[in-house]
Amino acid sequence: MASEETETSEFLKDKKVPEQQEDTSDTTCGFWRFKGPTLQRFASDNMYMVIYGIAGCFLSIAFSYFNGTLTTLEKRYKIPTKITGVISVGNDISTVFSSAFLAYYAGRGHRPRWIGFGLVILAVFCLLMLSPQLIYGPGEDALKLTREYGESIVHTLNGTKRDEALCQKDKPSCLEDHAPSDFMPIMIFFLAQFVCGVGCSLFYTLGLSYMDDNSKKSKSPAMISWSAFLRMLGPAFGYSLASVCLRLYIDPFKEPLISKEDPRWIGAWWLGWILLSVILLISAFFVGLFPKEMPRARARRLKAATSTGTGTEVESPLAERSFKDMVQVMKRLSVNKVYIYKTIGSNLYLFGYIPYWIFTPKYIEIQFRQSAAMANMATGTVALGFSAAGILISGYVVSKFKPSARAMAAWNCVVDYLTVAGIICYILIGCEPSDRMNSLATLSAGDSCSLSCHCDYVHFAPVCSPANETFISACHAGCSEKLTDDQGRTTYTGCKCISSSLSPNLTLPDENQFASDGVCPVDCYDQFLIYLAVMCLLKFVGATGRSTDLLLVLRCVPAEDKTIALGIGGMLFSVLSFIPSPIVFGWILDSYCLVWGKTCSTKGNCWLYDTSSLRYTMNLVSATLILVGSFWHIAVWYYAKDIKIFDDEQLTDKPREGQLMELKSKPSKNDKN
Repeated sequence: MASEETETSEFLKDKKVPEQQEDTSDTTCGFWRFKGPTLQRFASDNMYMVIYGIAGCFLSIAFSYFNGTLTTLEKRYKIPTKITGVISVGNDISTVFSSAFLAYYAGRGHRPRWIGFGLVILAVFCLLMLSPQLIYGPGEDALKLTREYGESIVHTLNGTKRDEALCQKDKPSCLEDHAPSDFMPIMIFFLAQFVCGVGCSLFYTLGLSYMDDNSKKSKSPAMISWSAFLRMLGPAFGYSLASVCLRLYIDPFKEPLISKEDPRWIGAWWLGWILLSVILLISAFFVGLFPKEMPRARARRLKAATSTGTGTEVESPLAERSFKDMVQVMKRLSVNKVYIYKTIGSNLYLFGYIPYWIFTPKYIEIQFRQSAAMANMATGTVALGFSAAGILISGYVVSKFKPSARAMAAWNCVVDYLTVAGIICYILIGCEPSDRMNSLATLSAGDSCSLSCHCDYVHFAPVCSPANETFISACHAGCSEKLTDDQGRTTYTGCKCISSSLSPNLTLPDENQFASDGVCPVDCYDQFLIYLAVMCLLKFVGATGRSTDLLLVLRCVPAEDKTIALGIGGMLFSVLSFIPSPIVFGWILDSYCLVWGKTCSTKGNCWLYDTSSLRYTMNLVSATLILVGSFWHIAVWYYAKDIKIFDDEQLTDKPREGQLMELKSKPSKNDKN
């Protein structure tokens, strides 16, 4: 009996030893003057999960806000989609050079402070995105559509005023826009994205590994799912913020002469970057307060070292880590079949699905004739709400039922095939009136009547005929006069090209040769709702595979290789998917452009697309890539049979009293002898 009491007291003593380590420098919260017992109470894995998830939410807001304002940036700075694709991969290019290096070396230091530094870098990214507006202002094209500046620029020739938006007998000279250099805004945006990649490398690779190292393995699925859920709220807020900002004109202090539904509308894309830079700086401060190692995690580590007889484990300092060690880690990863096959399959999936992350608002605008504000609101609220639900449900299922690695890999295969089926449905969801309108507008541009009006350098300013035909501009409709009523509505008369577009041999009375300002009304709302329903289903299904996907990567490698595995994975994703995919699909979008915003030095941005051909090509390419990736995920399922996601003792999760009784019943060495 005395022996049992002694053994129990020794067990309790061992349980208390690690708790006494909480006041070491590695387990102390805060820095400089921001430290003390009050902050130390928050040094827990649950609190880190919340703060890290909220910071990830702010980061996701910035990414989705950029995607939501992409079409507006194209209009404002006359950028083709393939160039915006290059801009958007700037962060992935920097990730290639920084991800593995930072994950390996910064991962040996104070990870929360490195993560906070990454968030500071992301705040700099937001300020760089804002700078073109501060340097160049709203632009002449946007200002001339305000009441303060007038609808169009009127030039004087030989003492008479002429409006170059109307049909002209003489071929006009090319007038250079008073716009910034073609490449300067592009270079600034690319630099901003490049800086962003460094911050993201620090945030994601270090943040996830820190969470996994400082929590029990049984809690990891739930914590990863909850942090991912908080991050998934970011796109909802980001697209909503973009929707709110784009409802305001680019210069909010001036009165626009066009409506928000007009394709020439340029919203206040720059407003959101001010708010985002501030909240990222605040989140950097709070993340940086966490200790190098959580007190409870340190207690578990010391107890495990004591129970195995290895003594207290001490992390090697950074100076003792060599490049040779990193090479050895990479060799181990290169022969890890699950890791390699998972990386290949995920790369193919991402390559095919990335355009739906970046170009979904643009796709909705051009396919279903919705405004930029409506497209962003639909993408950010309804659709991403289903993503958040998918992450929460999958996290609950994994934590509750603790499926095997093979079961997780099998579900990832199911997600692939459901995604392919949904993308095939996208091909069938089109808007025939929108397709017809674009083809008619293109025919009007090449009509012999409009060619005689010399409309080469006329800006895109659509007008609608009585026959519900959209012309690129009043010049392309052959209009000679412009009338404005008391309510500010503009009507063009003398439009000789309207009759020729209906029938070459038909001549309409003069009173029918008129056009109203703006695009002809097209009703694609029902098709838009069907598309939105399918998109919500795909978001939900895809989100259910995120936590299982990450758990497979974290568990298929040794514990000491987790950080570098995530870093190398991020680098490979950037090289093979995040960089080429936006460029390739941006090129596909541009290849189906029907009307370019032609200027003296460049063809500028695209105003009208061949929506039918674009819908088939874009979705078929995406579906094919994801289908090929599913075969590699089948290989992951085959080789995942030996991976242990949960430890045996964590499957039972016994209470402390049970552990004491189990210890009492174990025979001692003296009993064996």
